[in-house]
Amino acid sequence: MHAAYIEQFGPPEAIRYGELPDPEPGPTDVLVAVDAVAVNNVDTFVRSGAWRTPVPLPFVVGRDLVGTVLSAGPGAHRFRPGDRVWCNSLGHDGRQGAAAERAVVPAERLYPLAPGADPLEVVAVAHGAATAHLGLFPHGRLRAGETVVVIGAAGNVGGAAVVLAARAGARVVAVAAGRDAGYCRTLGAAEAVDRDGGDLAEALRAAAPDGVGLWLDAAGVNDLGLAVDLMARRGRAVLLAGMRTRPELPVGPLYLKDCSVHGFAISHAGTAELAGAAAAINRLTAEKALSVRAVETLPLREAAAAHRRLEDGGVRGKLVLRTDT
Repeated sequence: MHAAYIEQFGPPEAIRYGELPDPEPGPTDVLVAVDAVAVNNVDTFVRSGAWRTPVPLPFVVGRDLVGTVLSAGPGAHRFRPGDRVWCNSLGHDGRQGAAAERAVVPAERLYPLAPGADPLEVVAVAHGAATAHLGLFPHGRLRAGETVVVIGAAGNVGGAAVVLAARAGARVVAVAAGRDAGYCRTLGAAEAVDRDGGDLAEALRAAAPDGVGLWLDAAGVNDLGLAVDLMARRGRAVLLAGMRTRPELPVGPLYLKDCSVHGFAISHAGTAELAGAAAAINRLTAEKALSVRAVETLPLREAAAAHRRLEDGGVRGKLVLRTDT
């Protein structure tokens, strides 16, 4: 089969495109013919070695896929050949990645494609939406009626967080570039605050006069001084980006208000948590309520170029690699 893979950690140019042996599924695995693979920031972390996780070499890069079941082991009996499926958790913890014509997926990490859902939209939205769901609910303990501040609300994770939080009955304050204010409101934000508009603290205080119940930073800014200052009693801050940030934490106000700061990486999510996120994604993609701003498709052989573009910045929306071009 053709695959995009590495033989050692390194820059995007370390990715090779060529033939590898077809993967061999185990008794609880599903063999999938891959149609498309999303390109995520975390894929670049694994490829470069910045994210330390067991990696078998040669290693197929990529995490998310959409495709068709070719075969299923006896312990994966809920899947049948021909089923349309997707996955968002390959490429770490010793599992090979998704960027190949065929991939082996553990049955507990594979999900049916919702009827009527656009396969490319699903694979494009999967990682960001699953991250947002886990940040808001299992980790952020979001409750209806709370005020949620989403930093980076126009991005892939932040945009999904706005949709999910608004649908859960929260009041969402979106922080993004001023040009993205209208877009954030279409996602369900009650208020949109310009991150570059001057006194951000004052603008957020006006937008959330009763304090912030949940602060979700999807942009890696991680300004904990501002977050703690604006939190309501027992407010929570969830951090899920910005590996190299080293913010100062105002401990006194944090504990006097019974607040907390929680970090998480989706790579550590359990299968039950991922399945809960997948159910939400399937429901909302079937309703056409969840998508990314733009999907750009490239052939699988251009995986290295896609990684380079993502690392260089400037990608708005999602890059998706297709195996059929």
